Amino acid sequence: MSTENLTQRQAREKYLELARDIKTAMMLTDLGSKPVPAIPMGTKDILDSGDIIFFSKASSEHNANIIASDKTQLIFGDPNTKEFLSVYGSTMISKNRELIDKYYDNLDNNWFESKNDPELTVLIFTPEKGHYWDSKTNALVTLAKLAYTKITGDETEIGESGNLKL
Repeated sequence: MSTENLTQRQAREKYLELARDIKTAMMLTDLGSKPVPAIPMGTKDILDSGDIIFFSKASSEHNANIIASDKTQLIFGDPNTKEFLSVYGSTMISKNRELIDKYYDNLDNNWFESKNDPELTVLIFTPEKGHYWDSKTNALVTLAKLAYTKITGDETEIGESGNLKL
């Protein structure tokens, strides 16, 4: 796997590409604790700025953790495409009515009474830096390349990884 560290525009493009493709992240809060609390979160939107919008309950553990420290890590992973992304940043809790009205849909009724539920909050994650792994091929092709390397001893290119400075 080759290393390609990206900065600024290229980093943001790679980040947006991977995060938009994967759509669900494990959100880690209270990063200094052991074990680190993690919860799966479905993205409501990923803005061109890189900010990610989530919904969450005001009384949730991760909201309490964000109030104590806004430092947050998101981990995206798609084993089918062999694309992975870890992003560190900060998260803000909001009750922004415009965002709730814009992004609330019927699926959210599984967690909230309605878009007027007093427990409904908007989480806005702002990325700072990250790391990505991207095989650029499907799992079958990657497996074939690894088998070739095992048999011949010749190294094959199975993708790239690198740091993202956002």
